[in-house]
Order: sequence, then structure tokens, then C-alpha cells
Amino acid sequence: MRKLSLAGLFVSLGLVLPIGFHSLGLGSSFLPMHIPVLLAGIYLGWRFGALVGVVTPLLSAVLTGMPPLTVAFMMVVELPLYAVTVSLLYRWSKNALVSVAGAALVGRLAYGLTAYLLFPILGLPPVRPLYPVTAGLISAIPGVVAQLAVVPLLVGRFKPERNV
Repeated sequence: MRKLSLAGLFVSLGLVLPIGFHSLGLGSSFLPMHIPVLLAGIYLGWRFGALVGVVTPLLSAVLTGMPPLTVAFMMVVELPLYAVTVSLLYRWSKNALVSVAGAALVGRLAYGLTAYLLFPILGLPPVRPLYPVTAGLISAIPGVVAQLAVVPLLVGRFKPERNV
């Protein structure tokens, strides 16, 4: 029950943080929805983290219109991978910085590859194979830097339990 309650908290943060960032025009470059998903992966383990990663973008798209549904579908692939990767790397390394860096790389690559595959299905113009991957990595630099700063700071301050 505790994990389910915390998962609800992380989903709520994943809904509220983007509203603040988007109101300042910083949402898509700072990836504010990713931070609660990363924290869920570390604090709740890969299963609940993945659940938070799936639910948050879909719920946000329906309730706030952010992200648009096309982007939400790409994030439904990306964010669970963020959570699973950060959870497994943190369990292995006990280092939040290494875990977040690995998760960001895996997640952004998945986002780009999903965009590449999804664009033609959605009737969007096809793009060069590596463009969504490189564009996803480059455009996310401010967000990844924020993740690398904020998540290890919070994990250092509020130590996760080891039974996740």
C-alpha cells in the first residue's frame, strides 16, 4: 500500500511540474515529467517506476493537453525505460548520478527511435533515421543536466530503502 501511495505522489508530481515549466516556456527542454519518474524508479523499484512512467504522460495528455497525444505515446515507451534503467543501475551501482546518466541515455534513445517509427504511422513526414535520436538527445541537454543535478541531490538527502 505504501508503494502505491508513493506512486500516486510521483504521478501527481509528474502532472504538476510540467505545468509550471510549460508556463515559463521551458517544458520540452527541461523534461520536468522525467524527474518524478526517475525518483519512482529509485524509490519504488522498476515495477512501480515503470507504472508511473506509463500512467503519467497519458494522464497528463488527457487532463492538461500536455504533452500532445502523439508525444505522450512516445513518452509511454521512453519513461518506463527511464524508470527500469535507473532502478536496475541504482540497485547495481548505488550511485544515483551513474544511474540517472544511464537512464537518460537509454530513455532518450528510445524516444528518438520511437519517433522515427511512429512518424509514418501518424501520417507525419518521414525523417532521416538518426534525426529523431540525435534531435532528442541534443534538445534534452538542459533537462538531462537538471536530472543529473536534482535526482542525486534528492537521493543523497532522502536515502531509498534497500528492499525495492
